[in-house]
Amino acid sequence: MERKLSYLVFLFLGLLEGVAQVPEQSLDSVAEKLIIIEGDSVLQSSIPLEDAYVFGRLKFSSYKEKLRYYILRRKTQKVYPYAKLAAERLVELNDSLKLIKKNRKRKKYTKKVQKYIEEEFSEELKKLTRTEGQILVKLIYRQTGTTAFDLVKELRSGWRAFWYNTTAKLFKISIKEEFHPDKIEEDYLIEDILQRAFASGKLERQETVLDYNYDELYNKWKKPSQKKN
Repeated sequence: MERKLSYLVFLFLGLLEGVAQVPEQSLDSVAEKLIIIEGDSVLQSSIPLEDAYVFGRLKFSSYKEKLRYYILRRKTQKVYPYAKLAAERLVELNDSLKLIKKNRKRKKYTKKVQKYIEEEFSEELKKLTRTEGQILVKLIYRQTGTTAFDLVKELRSGWRAFWYNTTAKLFKISIKEEFHPDKIEEDYLIEDILQRAFASGKLERQETVLDYNYDELYNKWKKPSQKKN
């Protein structure tokens, strides 16, 4: 059995608003259809749509490869919500800190938020296995563009970050891990799992801050056997 992850990090607070629309309305003799987006005073003739992906059927060269993918999928879908929350809360924490001018008050506020987060989420995070913890670290980087180590270093102290990293190493976890689906196959598989889960509604989409294109990743990593039929 994998050893349980015994460290935690990350800050949660939150935002996200939905957009509603009203039925089309005829506005002139040409009967042009315009759409009113709630909260927007500008009439539009169309609605901008998000990118949509058409996924190929999953194919595996062996049972071992198939098992690996499905285990990775289960673990990725389990920890992704934590990474999503971390990104949302970090943004709001930083926005709040911008309004606090005095350094002493900034430290006091940050410490208060951290204490709340630890009390609220530490037990759940402690239940993560080693590989789940490592996937979480990668997804933190996907969502924030910053390693878990640097987040701890920035929000606490370099000394505390050192000890978090040292403790993580005892469980063969690096909190300095980054996410590179264009270079590392497992990272690509994680991205593929996320995109399929977003499309099916199993996970709520949150765009990565990193610069890569899923279509290009798919073309790079798909195997010759997948091109057939």
